[in-house]
Amino acid sequence: MTAHKRILLLGATGTIGRATLAALQAAGHHVTCLTRPGPLAPNTVQAEVTDPAQLTRAIHSQPFDAIVSCMASRSGTQRDSWAIDHAAHLTALRAAQSAKIPQFVLLSAICVQKPLLAFQHAKLAFEAELATSGLTYSIVRPTAYFKSLSGQLGRLRAGKSFLLFADGQLTACKPISDGDLGRYMTQCLTDSGLHNRILPIGGPGPAMTPRQQGEELFRLMGIKPKFSHVPVRLLSTIIAVLDTLGRLAPRLKDKADLARIGRYYATESMLVWNPETKAYDADATPETGSETLFDFYAKLVRGEAAVDRGEHAVF
Repeated sequence: MTAHKRILLLGATGTIGRATLAALQAAGHHVTCLTRPGPLAPNTVQAEVTDPAQLTRAIHSQPFDAIVSCMASRSGTQRDSWAIDHAAHLTALRAAQSAKIPQFVLLSAICVQKPLLAFQHAKLAFEAELATSGLTYSIVRPTAYFKSLSGQLGRLRAGKSFLLFADGQLTACKPISDGDLGRYMTQCLTDSGLHNRILPIGGPGPAMTPRQQGEELFRLMGIKPKFSHVPVRLLSTIIAVLDTLGRLAPRLKDKADLARIGRYYATESMLVWNPETKAYDADATPETGSETLFDFYAKLVRGEAAVDRGEHAVF
């Protein structure tokens, strides 16, 4: 019989956080959500996560058996990444140690395998702290999310083309749904085979390219495929211009960071990286769950589902 645990959930208001909350509750765990200061709701504690004193008090406010974190910087810019992906998490970890909370499940990202961006370095820095903390840990590195790959449906409904970087086959991924990821995060609490490990994870089915994603959307909508190709070098030019202008207008430095993130996802697959072959390996990328991206696309086209991408919006 699975033991029900007292869980503190960080990042509960995001799309992955909400799915993880539902999965934790369905498994019978008692969940307390950390929220920003405001009207107090049942089963919540409040703290501003960038305030170490507030966050520490919240974690010490009641006994917990584990912390599950779906918390992440909203923008991925350098300032936000080090404040949230590293510093706030490190405060939570130190508070967990002093409160003798024995377990920590972390939502990270598969793209940290090839770190070129600020948020990737910030996540890796905290991963290293967690792995040497003495707590039982699980570091979950999911592939692409459905919400990140659903942004062009509106373009197609408006009669516009599906945008591809280069030929649309530079990259591939095994997308994972919010629900399947939430259930996997929950499994990490009680499955000892997932303890003290870094866990890349994707959804079911073969890896797919952006071109294949666009072709399926056109098929589901019953319209003739129409693609536009964006050269990757255009992103590099934009980054160079923003970096130059950022010396005069600091806010443009953040825009340069965002452009760098866009270029990364346009050129790197969200699959397990094989350092020996120096290539992404779809077969080595584990799978979980039953929800596929194309099933989700079908629901979107029929109006049976919607997606709140928030900071994931690109197009």
